[in-house]
Amino acid sequence: MKPGLQKGQLVRWKDDRGFGFIQPADGSKQVFLHISDLKDTSRRPIVGDTIYYNVVPDKGGKVRASNALIQNANENAVSITPSERNKAVYKRSLSRFPIFKTMLVSSLPLFGAIHFALTTTIVFPLIVYAVMSLLTFGLYADDKSRAKRGVWRTSENTLHLFELAGGWLGGFIAQQTLYHKSSKSSYQAVFWTIVVIHYMLWLGWLLFGKSLLR
Repeated sequence: MKPGLQKGQLVRWKDDRGFGFIQPADGSKQVFLHISDLKDTSRRPIVGDTIYYNVVPDKGGKVRASNALIQNANENAVSITPSERNKAVYKRSLSRFPIFKTMLVSSLPLFGAIHFALTTTIVFPLIVYAVMSLLTFGLYADDKSRAKRGVWRTSENTLHLFELAGGWLGGFIAQQTLYHKSSKSSYQAVFWTIVVIHYMLWLGWLLFGKSLLR
């Protein structure tokens, strides 16, 4: 055991929120661990990791881990820049790309946008969907990276604004591949409201668009 540090096992970890709980080796009460209290780690924590840590007081008389180390994940660790972290996130996401779900969710809006382009020769909506989806996916990836580093986060209102402006499909893909914002019910309620708004707009175009052009 490392001198001056307590030892425990990570028994719960919420990767999208950047915190979890350690079960101390002596069987005492579980200790809260935030991602910002992990030092010099070369990877994110996973359930089952052995953690070495100091204990410090927290709000309400509780305790939390500080200066924590993951066993076997700290030797020869290298400093990873935010851009390098985001590149790694993009690579991991490619292997988890939800092709069927993405096709199912995007079918009506994309069909509407293609129909609009063929009818009016205006391809602007398709370009907006593509550009805003890429930007929104990037915001999700960056926000998750920030959560792991324990630094200032991108506000949910900003993410929703990008989704409303056409990036909701990128947000959906990010939720499915990065597992970010996918389990927070309040966030999901606003997100799917935005998706429904886009559905209603394109459904209205498909049903009444031609008559409006006459």
